Amino acid sequence: MAKRFSMIREFHFADWFTLANAVSGMGAVLASMTYLETHDTLHVYLACIAVFAALVFDVLDGRIARWRQTSSALGRELDSLADVISFGVAPAALAYACGMQGFYDRVLLAYFVACGVSRLARYNVTADALSGGTGKVSYFEGTPIPTSILLVGMLALAAYLGAIGDRLWLGEIEVAGFRLHWLTLAFAASGSLMISRIRIPKF
Repeated sequence: MAKRFSMIREFHFADWFTLANAVSGMGAVLASMTYLETHDTLHVYLACIAVFAALVFDVLDGRIARWRQTSSALGRELDSLADVISFGVAPAALAYACGMQGFYDRVLLAYFVACGVSRLARYNVTADALSGGTGKVSYFEGTPIPTSILLVGMLALAAYLGAIGDRLWLGEIEVAGFRLHWLTLAFAASGSLMISRIRIPKF
């Protein structure tokens, strides 16, 4: 029995906040799916709140790890996996639920998630080099994936104003028989910034 729970014993206090980040992100995905079934805007708000909660947990896990000086390789991997769910998959699922359901929309939302995954993988690989051996990274290459909270905020405002579904802001176009909502380009732009070489100072 003791061996069965050995991995849990390896968790530091901060890692539980990282798991809360992942759980919040999954909650946002489920809320988005519930909206598709019920069309009750409450579930869009719940999804947005869940992503915001994930951001709070994401900030807290880093601060707690530094405060307790308990960072670990396991914690770093957990953080990346949680961020993919909460700030990659969850915003994309919410965008789909809010009406970005055309073929080109799906391609661009998948691109957005792929960029987020790539951004986190690059950071994990290059973090040691960027820190110069000090363990502290002075800047990010590309925008951090939690910046997708801005997209979630945009969708929350759209829901509040009734501008989701068929009334999605900016409308849509049809190319070669497939639909594209102009608002999906915001997700494509966000993904592209994540994989860019732009240097963002880390405060």
